[in-house]
Amino acid sequence: MRERAIEGPRVFLAVLTHADVDERYLSWFDDAERVKFYSGSGRIFTREAVIAEMDAGVASGSIFIYGIFTRDSELLIGTIKIGPIDRRNQVSDLVAHVGDRENGGKGIASEAIALGNMIAFEQLGIRKLFGGMYDANVAAVRAYLRAGWVVEGRLRDHYLVDGNPMDRVLVACFKHPPSDEASS
Repeated sequence: MRERAIEGPRVFLAVLTHADVDERYLSWFDDAERVKFYSGSGRIFTREAVIAEMDAGVASGSIFIYGIFTRDSELLIGTIKIGPIDRRNQVSDLVAHVGDRENGGKGIASEAIALGNMIAFEQLGIRKLFGGMYDANVAAVRAYLRAGWVVEGRLRDHYLVDGNPMDRVLVACFKHPPSDEASS
């Protein structure tokens, strides 16, 4: 039985291990439809590159990668990456990816993001999480909003998609949300 970092009603998060980075896992990044909006850089995901990122994150204490596992079968269905963490400002990126097609569109991403929020705020000392996604990735924006995040802004024409400019939607989640008075 895998050691669980945190549990929700349908999924749990556990630290991703080298053994988890198998052919099934890597196939998620070969599926053009599943990663269409995942990496703005267009990077290639190899086992060596994923493991190197995991190991570097552990060594630096600035990146934590968790697997999203189903509670019933302990099947790995995606990942939550917290980091890189800016310790000075207590902020971090949080990236969610449900790679398993069978579990997409069921609200699991929102549940996993909310669990990632709790780990970041309660265990890692983060005060603010942030992220950004393609404007056309409506499902991702909704998943983050359902997990307690807010749209913080928009970078106009930030990405080029098939040669056409597309906005980047900026989202954030706060350990202690700022009051409207403090942010004006």
